[in-house]
Amino acid sequence: MKKLKIISCILFIFAVSAIFPSCSKKQITGSNDLRFGFTTEPSTFDPLNPGNTADGRCVLFNVFEGLVKPDSDGILQPALAESWTIEQDALVYNFTLRKGVRFHDGSVLNPSDVKFSFDTAIASGYNGLSNIKEVSANGEDKVKITLNSPDLDFLPYLTVGIVKSGNNNREKDISGTGPFSVESYTTQRSLVLKKFENYWHNKAHLDTVTIIFFENTDAMTAALRGGGIDGARLTGSVTSQLAINEYDLINSYSAAVQLLALNNASAPLDDLRVRQALNYGIDVQNIIDSAFFGMGKPSRSPIIPGLTLYYQDSLEYPYNPERARSLLAQAGFDGQNNKLTLEITVPSSYTMHVDTAQVIADQLEKIGMTVNIKLVDWNTWLSDVYSARKYQSTIISLDSPNVSPKSFLSRYHSNAGNNFINFKNADFDGIFNSILSEKNENERIRLYKAAQRAITENAASVYIQDIFYFFVMRGGLFSGVLNYPLYVIDFASISRN
Repeated sequence: MKKLKIISCILFIFAVSAIFPSCSKKQITGSNDLRFGFTTEPSTFDPLNPGNTADGRCVLFNVFEGLVKPDSDGILQPALAESWTIEQDALVYNFTLRKGVRFHDGSVLNPSDVKFSFDTAIASGYNGLSNIKEVSANGEDKVKITLNSPDLDFLPYLTVGIVKSGNNNREKDISGTGPFSVESYTTQRSLVLKKFENYWHNKAHLDTVTIIFFENTDAMTAALRGGGIDGARLTGSVTSQLAINEYDLINSYSAAVQLLALNNASAPLDDLRVRQALNYGIDVQNIIDSAFFGMGKPSRSPIIPGLTLYYQDSLEYPYNPERARSLLAQAGFDGQNNKLTLEITVPSSYTMHVDTAQVIADQLEKIGMTVNIKLVDWNTWLSDVYSARKYQSTIISLDSPNVSPKSFLSRYHSNAGNNFINFKNADFDGIFNSILSEKNENERIRLYKAAQRAITENAASVYIQDIFYFFVMRGGLFSGVLNYPLYVIDFASISRN
């Protein structure tokens, strides 16, 4: 098995100290542009298509806007809607649209655009919108959304990007209302975002953002060192390889749950004892220490710890290799004559997931298992693992398109289209269904925590951490980088010094 590279502890100390900007940054003149590195491309430019990548949603966050929009504290702010009222015990939501908002093509936003966008998103199976009964456009600036059943947690789902009414060619006619428009896109090379001069709110500071795509994190890091890009989002183990005095590092969490996702419908993972054995046999803190230089926050929950009000620290599986071996033996795997073989499919473009797989493989071999790591490109992962569900286990980070515990948990419902781990549990379904109709906030919080416990007790997967990241920016050149409780990058807030 390929072993992890051992990186000097001295470099790690530099990485930690570099959270504070260096006083020896070199000022470099240049155009008012930011060149930023990504390791995956948007799978779609259609904001109404639910099948995008996390990096894709990062791009669309800057191009499209919803009725509401989260700020860097996770608080929903008025966006295309300047105000709203919630009526009939959260059965009806009434919105007043902001006047004078223009799309990138110059046309003015009106209620019919909102109705078209939501009707289209509902038809495409967009997450969280299935409870909408009707969207009606009224007058010059009024939109009414009526639900099938009351839902006090519905507002976070209204961040879905609004497009022009009748735009049925959204992959090519990319026209939003955001602070940037898409100027050009070259597959597997780059994407250029251009400042929208007629933006309704504060205009972007940068004239352009050039996003450059790389095959993997190693190639992106090399480009950062060589001056090919000005910034990237990297884990601590990667940043420790940089000449730290040349960069500004801004610490953040990924706002996503890294997990060893288990296909609950694939034998022998359809056996609860086997899934529990994997949970007991994996030392989460050791993963963080070995692959992330100790920089991360362990989590056994399917939602991020940052959602503090709803987060249930469901640590039902403390590291216990003896318990893991016993459970495997009960399931018929004695670790000698009959060893369990686990295949972990990993998208090769994500170095942190590959490193995590290697640590997990070492740990599971110690409890009598054979582990094979299968590296695939991102498109293969999307088609074979996420869509076709032809896999045994995989390591990935699952984020949420909005600041809502319901969004993190909804994928575990038996009927969810994005339930790619094939988790089916009647107790969880019942709890989740109760959340949708519960009007009391304290009771909803209790139910959210109960739902997390149901997932953990049934060992749906092995939950690892909310990964600790750095925004790594070329030293002294940029300011205004914000951290969001979502996997997004607000390019409009960034300025060149």
